[in-house]
Amino acid sequence: MVHRVSDRITWVGHSTVLVELDGVRVLTDPVVRDRIGPLRRIVPPVSADLTEAIDAVVLSHLHNDHVDLGSLRRIGSATPTIAPRGSARWLAARGLSDVRELSPGEGVELDGVRISATRAVHDGRRPFGPSADAIGVVIGGSRAVYFASDTDLFPELEELAGTVDVALLPVWGWGHRLGPGHLDPERAALAARLIAPAAAIPIHWGTLAPVRPLPRLADSERPARDFAAHMAQLAPGVEVLLLRPGEHVCLEDL
Repeated sequence: MVHRVSDRITWVGHSTVLVELDGVRVLTDPVVRDRIGPLRRIVPPVSADLTEAIDAVVLSHLHNDHVDLGSLRRIGSATPTIAPRGSARWLAARGLSDVRELSPGEGVELDGVRISATRAVHDGRRPFGPSADAIGVVIGGSRAVYFASDTDLFPELEELAGTVDVALLPVWGWGHRLGPGHLDPERAALAARLIAPAAAIPIHWGTLAPVRPLPRLADSERPARDFAAHMAQLAPGVEVLLLRPGEHVCLEDL
């Protein structure tokens, strides 16, 4: 049985984060298997307790490294799933029985915790699947956590200033370069400057790599270190929390 705690964030790996807030457990973009398609997990396996008793799943967009059907089945097909508008029919056809679609500006409430969708600048089309615009979310209760997922930099991020305690910001990916619609370490630091949270956690780095040998970063932890260095220059008032997959931070300690 999972012992519920309040106000803790665990970076599971890649874009998967367990946000425990006011007794509610929200899991973002669950990728909890050792391999998805051509990608393999290069860090320790996901602990089983991180996927138990999940109150809601957030799906930011439908790309394979953010929506892994095997991982969703492991969590439970009846778990309430928050997803971008236009994705529910496809997800329901694959066994998810409680999909709640959101567009930016809309939200749902679960036991006193509100999950509100925000804009994201990212092509959310799934290869050989449906098209649904990507979203970020703010998970709000006694504190507020912003989960950006994949996005490019956009000026409206400044609208979040003063409303967010922790920002979960992507700083890289799984290869040696980034395509459009992503933040690199410097642009993630610029996003943090716009949002001005109390703390920022870099995600979306150092977790997945191609099964076949393809060019990738020789130093998988470099994006996180580069992010911290850029933060010191661009957003020195924001605390940077560097977690490794499986590590957590208690929000009471911030």
